[in-house]
Amino acid sequence: MRLSALIAWIAAAISFCGVAAIISSCNSGGCTENQTSVPRAGFYDMETLRQVSLSGVEIGGIGAPNDSLLATGLSAIGEVYLPLRANKATTSFYFRYLVANDSTGLISPRDTLTVDYTTIPYFASEACGAMYRYTITRITHTSLMIDSVALTDSVINNLDIERLKIFFKDNSAGEDENEENLFI
Repeated sequence: MRLSALIAWIAAAISFCGVAAIISSCNSGGCTENQTSVPRAGFYDMETLRQVSLSGVEIGGIGAPNDSLLATGLSAIGEVYLPLRANKATTSFYFRYLVANDSTGLISPRDTLTVDYTTIPYFASEACGAMYRYTITRITHTSLMIDSVALTDSVINNLDIERLKIFFKDNSAGEDENEENLFI
């Protein structure tokens, strides 16, 4: 009789452990913390191909609702997140250079970066919910200070990986000695 009670207790313990393992595997701990798909763009010097920080660059969305300012230009930045609109097939951003010039005062020329993409709704899981994935199909830009843009991966998902490399022209050897340098 004692042996059968022991076997019953072991069977109950094994069943309990199995149920506990199944329940613990269904929690949201498997979700990544970042549940949005926003491409990260890093800034690079075209001459040296090294990552740089830019000073005095205001970045914002063009035609975006509400406040679309992504960088104020008040502090140096080496990267920026460029949110794409899920209900559109294209999103444009401006890069306004707030450069002081001794002879003309403050000037603010700007470049435009346009990203074309397809939007794919993606259901991750019941615990994680839904999110969007984007596939970038084309990138265009003006070339005042932006030299080129490299796409490291066209699929934009919720992984926090640098997807765009924006290469800037070095203006330190510019025509006007009194102009401030964009790079830090």
